[in-house]
Amino acid sequence: MAARIAQGAPPHEALSALGAPVRFVAQEQLPADEPYEQFIRETGLCPVRPGLHDFFNGLVWHAFPQSKAALNRLQAAEIARDGIGARRGPVRDAITVFDENGALLQAPQPLWDALLAREWRRLFVELRPLWREARLVIFGHALLEQLAVPRKGLTAHVWRGDAALDSGAGADAWLAARCTAEVLATKPFTPLPVLGIPGWWPGNENFSFYDDSLVFRPRKTPEATTTTTSAGPSRS
Repeated sequence: MAARIAQGAPPHEALSALGAPVRFVAQEQLPADEPYEQFIRETGLCPVRPGLHDFFNGLVWHAFPQSKAALNRLQAAEIARDGIGARRGPVRDAITVFDENGALLQAPQPLWDALLAREWRRLFVELRPLWREARLVIFGHALLEQLAVPRKGLTAHVWRGDAALDSGAGADAWLAARCTAEVLATKPFTPLPVLGIPGWWPGNENFSFYDDSLVFRPRKTPEATTTTTSAGPSRS
């Protein structure tokens, strides 16, 4: 793929050369008045704009074909039922959050307990050796794009995985099986500042890295209720 792009092939042509459950096409093939998700569902074509964002989205289609197809089916069904309203409902909101910034995390229980409690120094300093037993698999294409130029505040919305994450196909099958409207409406993921993970950023070797309260925020009490985001296209 890299060779094809270096030779001047458009990103959608390079992505299509690998094979996926959708065929990648130039952005111009998406009608101006048609929702992106419905277009993919009805045609099997995935429009690609220039730049890293849509390119990484294409790569995720290759790595997680079952999961991306499941999320697309849900998005299209929600739009077909409710249209594009003033606000997204809980299912579309959750899909958008995870599709853009999601990840799967397999980790020992003490790490999960500290993560859910937002006990950042316990998570990243006191329990640091346990991260050798953890595995993080990035799913969100916007997160991949931002990791190309990392900044301290980058945050993944992580879904707890299990031993299936040991293989790419296993992770895809595990996630796809859980991509239902009922499960996603509960937003089964939690924020994780990814550059805090040991080995992901040289700066976190100095534990003062975690003193930044703008990034490593304490858990709110009581926990804030989930709000929906403005509607518009979920693609961003």
